[in-house]
Amino acid sequence: LGVRARELASLQREHYCGFIGKSLAMQAVYKTIDSLATSTATGFIVGESGTGKELAAEAIHQQSDRSKKPFIAINCGAIPSELMESELFGHVKGAFTGAKEARTGFFQVADGGTIFLDEIGDASPNLQGKLLRVLQNKEIHMVGSSRVRKIDTRVIAATHKNLRELVRQDLFREDLFYRLDVIDIPVPPLRERKSDIIPLMNFFLSK
Repeated sequence: LGVRARELASLQREHYCGFIGKSLAMQAVYKTIDSLATSTATGFIVGESGTGKELAAEAIHQQSDRSKKPFIAINCGAIPSELMESELFGHVKGAFTGAKEARTGFFQVADGGTIFLDEIGDASPNLQGKLLRVLQNKEIHMVGSSRVRKIDTRVIAATHKNLRELVRQDLFREDLFYRLDVIDIPVPPLRERKSDIIPLMNFFLSK
């Protein structure tokens, strides 16, 4: 049994797409990323701030057949809600005061690639409805335009919030939640994978 355990340990990955960790918790994260990378399903990453949610999203993208196309990361809590729609979907000239020229949105920039929506729990109710339409129909409307634009952008979302609780409080759309939560990846904090502390220390000391 001891020999078999050592053989299994030797197969474990300690370095994976920027992650460092050999714990069972991280092996589960790596395997889920591998599975998601080869599918077209929406990825939903859950974890506390600083656990590496964006790193997981980028790993899914880099391991997928979209890796040669753009990877765009957006923090939904960092952009004012009144600007978010224009940032994501773009706008046409004259769509609002100050829109002196048309602007391409991040969904169009990431066409063929992946867009990572971090802190999706901070999205406004209006934006939630528009994101649902993107996931359902693979199409967007630029602000100020009635024209439908088809896109092929994979969506990966993340949050540190409990979206199920937000759904119960009517603060997050239930239909959007179930569209996002197809395959979820819980990224554990370091206190739940203490065996990874030494490999991390060695990595930073080597720097």
